Amino acid sequence: MLTAMSVVPLVDIIAKILSKSYPVIEVSWSRFFFHSLWLLPVLYWRKLNWWRVPKKPGVQLFRSLMLTSATVLFFLAIKSNPIPNALTLLFISPLVVATIAPFVLGEKFDIIMGLGVLAGFIGVVVVLQPNTEEFRPSLMYAFAAGICYGLYIVSTRKLSLSAPPIVTLFYTALVGTIALTPFIISDWVMPDLRSIALMAAMGLFAATAHFLIIKAFEFASASELSPFNYFEIIGAIFFSYLVFDFLPNTTAIIGLTVIIISGLIVSWRAIKINKQLDSKVESRIERI
Repeated sequence: MLTAMSVVPLVDIIAKILSKSYPVIEVSWSRFFFHSLWLLPVLYWRKLNWWRVPKKPGVQLFRSLMLTSATVLFFLAIKSNPIPNALTLLFISPLVVATIAPFVLGEKFDIIMGLGVLAGFIGVVVVLQPNTEEFRPSLMYAFAAGICYGLYIVSTRKLSLSAPPIVTLFYTALVGTIALTPFIISDWVMPDLRSIALMAAMGLFAATAHFLIIKAFEFASASELSPFNYFEIIGAIFFSYLVFDFLPNTTAIIGLTVIIISGLIVSWRAIKINKQLDSKVESRIERI
């Protein structure tokens, strides 16, 4: 998961560079299109029957659409906002996971976790700064992306072990490509060779990162892995400074800190509760 979070900022940096010359929807489409192309040789080499209807097709489709939505929304946010600021709002995804996981994955949720989620949304308000001159409505795209990405994480956990990771990854990219194709026709801008190379690299980095995420969910729960999402901010700040000469301001750092701490508390509590539940189940089995 740490390796995946180290690769993801490269996708965002390339997307921001490309969005200066191309429509966001085209940049998003290229991310999924090249993602698909990179996986085709792997599928052929491993002799995987990707054309067959996958297990849990409804969950596969929902997962893919959530990642597609999160990608488009986040790319819209970083087009006119610094990546670290937008990423801060994307970090509500672990809070979304903690809130939804009890209903979908059977994980527990208590009052401490509820307070952590509430604190996280206070951090969101700090970053957004509504009712002030600093408020930038375009950052709401990142907030919406965080919700979609949280749903993507939960559905990824739901799908773990139901299909080979490469197949799940390919379906995600294929659905994203097909879903976005109708929207790129009217505003298509023909990319030059440099841009095509960047798009191909973006697809490769995205495929690599999400393959690692899927593999991670085979070995740990959604709540256990959620804190590792925050590792992404380190790479985002580093590359944003390196490429765009940007560092987040004090308000953004405060909001980010609140969101990260609340997310860590929620994840820590979820892990503790689930371990206690597992211990109770094991003790009952031993008595039987």
